[in-house]
Amino acid sequence: MLKAVILIGGPQKGTRFRPLSFEVPKPLFPVAGVPMIQHHIEACAQVAGMQEILLIGFYQPDEPLTRFLEAAQQEFNLPIRYLQEFAPLGTGGGLYHFRDQILAGGPEAFFVLNADVCSDFPLSTMLDVHRHQPHPFLLLGTTANRTQSLNYGCIVENPQTHEVLHYVEKPSTFVSDIINCGIYLFSPEALKPLRDVFQRNQQDGQLEDSSGLWPGAGTIRLEQDVFSALAGQGQIYVHLTDGIWSQIKSAGSALYASRLYLSQYQLTHPERLAKHTPGGPRIRDPEVKSQSLPSLNQMWFGVFAPRSSLLLLGNVYIHPTAKVAPSAVLGPNVSIGEGVTMGEGVRLRESIVLHGATLQEHTCVLHSIVGWGSTIGRWARVEGTPNDPNPNDPRAHMDSESLFKDGKLLPAITILGCRVRIPAEVLILNSIVLPHKELSRSFTNQIIL
Repeated sequence: MLKAVILIGGPQKGTRFRPLSFEVPKPLFPVAGVPMIQHHIEACAQVAGMQEILLIGFYQPDEPLTRFLEAAQQEFNLPIRYLQEFAPLGTGGGLYHFRDQILAGGPEAFFVLNADVCSDFPLSTMLDVHRHQPHPFLLLGTTANRTQSLNYGCIVENPQTHEVLHYVEKPSTFVSDIINCGIYLFSPEALKPLRDVFQRNQQDGQLEDSSGLWPGAGTIRLEQDVFSALAGQGQIYVHLTDGIWSQIKSAGSALYASRLYLSQYQLTHPERLAKHTPGGPRIRDPEVKSQSLPSLNQMWFGVFAPRSSLLLLGNVYIHPTAKVAPSAVLGPNVSIGEGVTMGEGVRLRESIVLHGATLQEHTCVLHSIVGWGSTIGRWARVEGTPNDPNPNDPRAHMDSESLFKDGKLLPAITILGCRVRIPAEVLILNSIVLPHKELSRSFTNQIIL
């Protein structure tokens, strides 16, 4: 039997995800139409022999999380439980603290997945590698260019055996172009090194705290305390993947992850993509230039009759409850949530529109995230600047986004928080609008508090 553990962190993390994480825990933020961690759960549920999925974190088990877990258990017919840490314990502390729950039933191995990664999750392949040559730790790795590798955990491997010879978390100089994906397969023996770290932390704490109850003893960092220490000792191995992978640390990276998942839906969940049906959406390949939109002359002189079906350009997810006018043009890479309303002539591209939002007639939304229950007035334009990986470098990833440089707000995607109201005929460009704001004019390159 197998188990899976998803590390979902806590509210003290994910600060770069604000203001979107004000409304829901970051792991439940919709990416490509479903909560972020549902992609992880779906991948785990497809592994033969999976018996239980555990979520470990420091979030309070509030209503959205409880409701999600109940729905997920019914959908995947698997026990899915949330184990709340008594304090933030790091990437390894929760694994050790809940070791009895993880090992209950005697699993042959268990997956460990960080919640804030986007991937095609080659878990079955990792399991085959583990069964062919069992070791306590198997890491999923991918490649990055020399500059971006400094932002990740770097792995030096033996190219013949794939043993991890050296591991450095976010090095100051170039170490390797192989980086840690935050997806692991551990055998039960992997918990023994975590116990050693815990005991060492206890001893170190007792030197400083005579009570012997040092609270930091349970904090274990898998990357620094375990991987770096055990590298080169024949216990840690790496499996390289050339599939999709990206971190989800910020709103901009969530938009990029949505694009990756929507493209993956062509293979994994074609039913989630909006399709051409008689009288329904029309689909056009955005790469085909000959299928151009009508010219201004055609539209002006009435040569082009009003469309009776929605025009889709590329991959688009539309929730079944959303109401979208037939003259709207959507895509590529658009996700429309539950209960969204879109008026005539709306143009939407590279964007996420969340539950209950309203886009009135002829609004244009590009490279943006529209928050829950927000309203954009007629003829308004909401636009951001994408921070995509270099398309000419196959090893490029999303850069770690910083909001400011030299005291100035950097151009990035536009984010509208929950229940924001944008008036008609204004421009909101490269800005972040906090929840419950009602704007009265245009804004450019600003954080609106």
